[in-house]
Amino acid sequence: MFWGLAKGEVKSDYEFEHILRDIQTLNEWAMEGKLESTAISVHAFAYVADKYALLRHGGSFGWDYGPMIVASKELSKDELKDIVIAIPGKLTSAFLELNLWWKEQYGPDVELKYEVVPFDQIIPAIQEGKYAAGLIIHEGQLTYKEDGLVLLADMGVWWKEKTGLPLPLGVNVVRKDLGPEVVADVSRCMRESITAGLTHRQQALDYALQFARGMDEGTSDEFVGMYVNERTLDMGNEGVEAIKLLLKLGAEMGLVPTVDVEVVD
Repeated sequence: MFWGLAKGEVKSDYEFEHILRDIQTLNEWAMEGKLESTAISVHAFAYVADKYALLRHGGSFGWDYGPMIVASKELSKDELKDIVIAIPGKLTSAFLELNLWWKEQYGPDVELKYEVVPFDQIIPAIQEGKYAAGLIIHEGQLTYKEDGLVLLADMGVWWKEKTGLPLPLGVNVVRKDLGPEVVADVSRCMRESITAGLTHRQQALDYALQFARGMDEGTSDEFVGMYVNERTLDMGNEGVEAIKLLLKLGAEMGLVPTVDVEVVD
């Protein structure tokens, strides 16, 4: 998504600095309004909607796939409710979705037991026996079988069956205090950069591979196809509806504050 800006394919009066951090760190920074524009979890957006407006582009959605609960062995529903689950961050969309799924499965009285573990350490921690199960995001969704783990639940499959909508995960936002003209131009630049990346897919993928945490090109290409696509260019009314519904359900269960979602068109 950033390739177009990095390689000068997008013309702008602004200088863009690419800050690479894991999503939990970006979520925490958004609470402070630290960056003018940032990727954040939809979950975290509920806490920063006063500072940031939602961009229609740059979003990541799962369609019949998403964050997964995996384990070193098959666990029954009854066994799962008694174990500690490693999660990639309390502000991740995956964690909000896990909470909604959990309450639907077990009711409001069964506590979800969890511990926060960096996302790229969850699979190794399960393999080492530190945790019986974990909530995985990113490329682990493609590689967990190779790592000897089994799938217990897929939040994307559950959400599609429940709502018929794509599963909201990450979004791009822009700080409102920049003013409407700057907000509009930042939005244009981001949109043009995504368009450039999709148009020059191989070049953009080659650029992205340097940040790919050791993923091979085939896995990276498959992963990009899952989360950078036409819905990333414009989430459409369906994407906005999915985000609003996820946050509404979260608010009804007391998991997030009630917010108005302001979208930059």
